Amino acid sequence: MPESALEAFLVSTGVVALAEIGDKTQLLSLVLAARFRKPWAIILGILVATLVNHALAGAAGAWIAGLVGPTTLRWALALSFVAMGAWALIPDRLEEQDVRAGHTGVFVTTCVSFFLAEMGDKTQIATVALAARFPALAAVVAGTTVGMLIANAPVVFLGERMTTRIPLRFVRVAAAATFVLLGVLALLVNPV
Repeated sequence: MPESALEAFLVSTGVVALAEIGDKTQLLSLVLAARFRKPWAIILGILVATLVNHALAGAAGAWIAGLVGPTTLRWALALSFVAMGAWALIPDRLEEQDVRAGHTGVFVTTCVSFFLAEMGDKTQIATVALAARFPALAAVVAGTTVGMLIANAPVVFLGERMTTRIPLRFVRVAAAATFVLLGVLALLVNPV
């Protein structure tokens, strides 16, 4: 029985919001907020960069789902989610080259920096897996984008005050457990 678009949206939102906490793109949000102090331009940049990045990742996931059979897809998804769980336990750090400041303005700087930092990131890979798992591509992309905003908008507005109060180790363990649970569910429930 195929899952609903609402389920794809809710699962995608929750997975990415949880996985994003402590991620390098969340650290990038903090750096951009501290450097530019223009929260709405930064959030709009995050929104646009995430929509483009996750639409591409989602399209890749949907394409992969069309290439392989249901059994192969089920096992690939299960292993991918378990691997994402292990990856979620590793703390991220922001490299200086991830921040591309220039004369292009806050919005463009945020779009470019965020898009590049998200390339190959765990939330982008999670989007590929979620799009392979759920047939509702638009719902997955919308959900992963909302998840990114749930995790990053408060950082942009509240900055370091918020990040020092969240127990990142607990959040990483919760994100890892969520990914492992999704891996188990991928084996138990028909992914297509």
